[in-house]
Amino acid sequence: MTTLRSKLATSSSHLTTLGATALVIATLYFGRQVLIPLASAVILTFLLTPIVSGLEKLRLGRVLSVFLVLLIGFTAIGSVGWLAANQLVEITRQLPGYKANIRAKLESIRGNANGDFTKAATTLGELNKELTKPPDTPAVPPPTQSIPAPPRRQAAKKESAADAPGSQDHPFTVNVAEPRLNIVQQAETLLGSLLGPFETTGVIVIFTLFMLIKREDLRDRVIRLTGHDRLHNITKALDDGTQRLSRFLLVQFVVNATYGILFGLGLYFLKVPHALLFGAMGGVLRYIPYLGTVIGAAFPIALSIAVFPGWKEVGMVLALFLVLELTLANLVEPMLYGSHTGVSPLAILVAAVFWAELWGPAGLILSTPLTLCLMVMGRHVLQFKFLEIALGDEPVLTPEAHLYQRLLATDHEEVGEIARTYLKERKLGDLYDAVLIPALGFAEQDRHNDVLDADKERFIYDCTDDLIEELNELPGGVSAEVSGEVILCVPARDPSDGLVGRMLAQLLQRSGYRAQALAIGAVDDMLKEVSLRDAQIVCVSALPPFAVGQARSLCKRLRASYPDVKVMVGLWNYDGGIVKARERFQNISIDFVAISLAGALERIRRASDVLMAKELDV
Repeated sequence: MTTLRSKLATSSSHLTTLGATALVIATLYFGRQVLIPLASAVILTFLLTPIVSGLEKLRLGRVLSVFLVLLIGFTAIGSVGWLAANQLVEITRQLPGYKANIRAKLESIRGNANGDFTKAATTLGELNKELTKPPDTPAVPPPTQSIPAPPRRQAAKKESAADAPGSQDHPFTVNVAEPRLNIVQQAETLLGSLLGPFETTGVIVIFTLFMLIKREDLRDRVIRLTGHDRLHNITKALDDGTQRLSRFLLVQFVVNATYGILFGLGLYFLKVPHALLFGAMGGVLRYIPYLGTVIGAAFPIALSIAVFPGWKEVGMVLALFLVLELTLANLVEPMLYGSHTGVSPLAILVAAVFWAELWGPAGLILSTPLTLCLMVMGRHVLQFKFLEIALGDEPVLTPEAHLYQRLLATDHEEVGEIARTYLKERKLGDLYDAVLIPALGFAEQDRHNDVLDADKERFIYDCTDDLIEELNELPGGVSAEVSGEVILCVPARDPSDGLVGRMLAQLLQRSGYRAQALAIGAVDDMLKEVSLRDAQIVCVSALPPFAVGQARSLCKRLRASYPDVKVMVGLWNYDGGIVKARERFQNISIDFVAISLAGALERIRRASDVLMAKELDV
């Protein structure tokens, strides 16, 4: 009964989440007339707030600073738009003069009359004619029997019928004439097409004005709506979102403006007409994710095809675009963005499609800032954690979980790549302690819960063994031994215990100790090896929680058989910490306990120093 109620509650929760998501998407779509100006104003507020704050420090006052910033900003935008419109008109006037160049380039593409391009075009034309040919006229049923007319009258009737309009030989010609609009109707149509953008722009200006003037009040109201018990999280989210979004918008403006200036200057030196227009257009269109840069480069490339007689100049324009875009996208932007925006490239692409479907071109332009805001919300609000996972660019799996997942997928190559990537910034012991040992812990839990099949279990152990052997060839170990004591690593119970024992022995060997690791086997046989190898220090390797009991039993037998040998227990990554680990062995006479390979190395170093000092005294 309890299980049934739990399933019903889970199903109800999923349906509620699905319904809430559908409601939010519907609200975004049907409320776009208000939400688009509001979102644009919020983003402009984040962008302009640092400038307004700077003017306020000059004692100009809040209202005057806001008006000055908006006036200068929209005046600059209007001036650039006016210049661009004039140059577009000039381009349309000059296009007829480029017919000869365009025709010459088309002929060079087509080649000779027997070229492949010409043959393909001819074939497509013939196919088009076949597809567009009208169907055959159906046969007319024979007329009912009647008294035949004289031959001369029949011939005359046929001629008159053939010449009559609407017959098969002379079909009717029907022209559909569109109604002409008078001047008033044309003016109304033009004003209607311009009224929408001007109205949206006016609403954005008004929203931005009030948000800049009342920004602290709006911030406090948002905090108050979330409740006093979440002041810390909301304040942190607002600070994080403000910092990320302001930095992103500022850097984006600087990068796009730099691109527009450099692109315009390059086009000017290449003697492309109207370089100022295309430079400004390239900088503005770069705000549109993915498509904007291509569209901004297509116009000057097309114009260079029309203007210049050869292909050299066209190639230089294309090379200018590629060099600038690749340099900015791969070198300049990562350096300027610093710790990145936090949004993954795939999320930006999906968000661009999503917001474009909801809000059209405006949604495409606003997609990245809006996605960044959603990611910040998911980072600081627990209920929206899925947004950070879906949109963020940080790894969603910890290194140890990632490694174990690739082990489960039997991906030997990627397991090695994960280890090598981790070692670029950390040491080998850190890799073992923080990644490989926890991954083996996951495997042991699944093995004891009967989740792993025999083939995957064998692959995990074999792949880990191969990785340890491969990592043993890394540089960094000492060339000479610093200790004469033999240190023996003995597994407590499972194959994973033996693998961790191999890791410890490898680290000891790289530190100059005479360390050896035993494979898992019968307890009596492993105890005999202690005597055969004349070990002075024995480390019992145990990966909790399943090997703890076996480790206790093995320690008792070691102490009983070899009272003079130093005995250490390694409870690797024990959840309770070193204090709890010692309590598990408090009734057993052992010398020390460690929960990490780094701690084991330190304790063995101390024990080795003590043994060496005793030998010197003797």
